[in-house]
Amino acid sequence: MSDRVLIRTGIAGAFVTAICCATPVLVTLAPLVGLGTWLIRADWVLFPLLAASLGLIIWGLHRRQTKGLSCAIEVARRSKA
Repeated sequence: MSDRVLIRTGIAGAFVTAICCATPVLVTLAPLVGLGTWLIRADWVLFPLLAASLGLIIWGLHRRQTKGLSCAIEVARRSKA
């Protein structure tokens, strides 16, 4: 997986999870549709999903930075030779 895909996936996941964490909206609308009991365990799923999405963003940015540093070191080595 490329760095760009990791970062985009993490951002999309964090965005969707952040929208789903709008619990006041869910608390008022979910019982109207009959999904009130589902809200009891919603935070058990959403917070780890948000953490995983943010982890993907950090991992992608770290890979991009280390790849850039390794390319710079390689260019420096070739210019010395």
